[in-house]
Amino acid sequence: MPTVEAPIAAVTVYPQQARITRRGRVPLDGGSRQTFTGLPLALDPGSVRVTGTGAALITGVDVRTERHAAPADAALRALVEQRRSDQATLDGVVDDEAAEAMKVDLLTSLAKRSGGSFAKALAAGTAEPSRVAEVTDALSERLAAALKARRVLSERIARLQEDLAALDRRIEAHSARSEQDSTSVVVELEISDPSGTAELELSYVVPGASWEPGYDVRVRGTDVTVMSYGLVSQHTGEDWPECELALSTARPAVSVVVPELQPWYLDRVRPVPVAPAAPAAAYGGSGGGIPEGARGRFAALASAPAMAPKFAAVEQGTTAVTYRPSRPVAVPSGAQGHRTTLAQLDLTASLGHVTAPVLAEEAYLRATVVNTSEHALRPGRASVFHDAEFVGTTVLEPWAPGEDLELALGVDDRIRVERGLVRRTASKATLSGQKRREAEYRISVGNHGPRPAEVTVLDQAPVSRDDTITVKDVRSSPDPVETSELGELTWKLTLGPGETGVVTLSYRVDVAKGVELSGWRE
Repeated sequence: MPTVEAPIAAVTVYPQQARITRRGRVPLDGGSRQTFTGLPLALDPGSVRVTGTGAALITGVDVRTERHAAPADAALRALVEQRRSDQATLDGVVDDEAAEAMKVDLLTSLAKRSGGSFAKALAAGTAEPSRVAEVTDALSERLAAALKARRVLSERIARLQEDLAALDRRIEAHSARSEQDSTSVVVELEISDPSGTAELELSYVVPGASWEPGYDVRVRGTDVTVMSYGLVSQHTGEDWPECELALSTARPAVSVVVPELQPWYLDRVRPVPVAPAAPAAAYGGSGGGIPEGARGRFAALASAPAMAPKFAAVEQGTTAVTYRPSRPVAVPSGAQGHRTTLAQLDLTASLGHVTAPVLAEEAYLRATVVNTSEHALRPGRASVFHDAEFVGTTVLEPWAPGEDLELALGVDDRIRVERGLVRRTASKATLSGQKRREAEYRISVGNHGPRPAEVTVLDQAPVSRDDTITVKDVRSSPDPVETSELGELTWKLTLGPGETGVVTLSYRVDVAKGVELSGWRE
């Protein structure tokens, strides 16, 4: 039976699999049955398609698996079957992780909406504090459970991917030392001119291949450049030679953080059952920089012209995007995270500073960027650079055209922030028996940079969750530009070079007789 010599000519990589395209020329005088041999065992038979041009018609396509009797082949078959089973398990866990992520998003959104509604209801006296606390605790428990489940599933996905990679290496080792079981595709032709030739194209889908997006975000003044690239991994058992590579978002057949205030609740003391102590978790991190020798080499190259990156062509489909690199790309089997540049977005940012001195007396430089392009970016890890300095990594959520994105660019030491307690009293009224507490804080923000700075200052007043505790006389200077139902206050300061702005905040808390206060910050 004639064999078609058809090397790999094109590969389209999807998020969890790949479509392989082979092309070959065959003489029609060799007979009406042509065979593509040496194909991977794991290919999906339902995905096989054969097309062609020439003096013949395709009348049938048959997918066959060639088995060999050597003992090593039985082991190889077992490994391949195990891989199929493990891939199915991985696909199921990925689906479960996506479901938990949706649950986390839903609960988070519900908690944000209900928080404001409960605060208004408590202020209006239309809700029982105990009922609000019960619902809030239930939401918190469900959200904590969903976050834990998502984290467990993410860890399991990582372990399964590692196991699949190890299994692929074992399959490749067996294939190298024994006659390999493989899949063949037999094509039946109806020949009209035996003296001619035909061009045949075979395509099929295989598991064991994936790609994920990554980004470099560079901020220079108000100019923002978002460079996107694809990280391709493949353990299909086939080496992909230099060919037409495409990365598609279709699916055939998850840093530096600006501090966010949490509501400051006051409540009465309630007995808590004693629980056994749990071991403390330890957290740590490390940083790094550019070695001095490398700095010297970079300085020597500073006068050379910068190399411009070559970007991929982008095809916008109805529900998916396909990136086609400008040159042929080779990806060997076993490659992990092979990087290819996809696109670049040139955007404009509005810069500002934000500080929450109740949490940390630091000002963060923040860039707000609107996606003015026509490209929707998939979620992925991003490395953030401010000028030439590496700031840190973050995770870009799905970013659609027209949406804005906030990037934290690190602490700006030229904006100095101090928050101090200037007055605190605790007294007991003689007639009502109520206990009263008062506090006043002063926040100073100094601009020691060479340019004017817009600084957003965040602070908060306490919020009562019990009708025997009342927060009164919340006063500030200057007046906040925004006040939330959960006690968060926002000020906007415009400071010239060398200028210092001051914000004061004071409030009073009345506690009914016989009630012990919890949640007060000394």
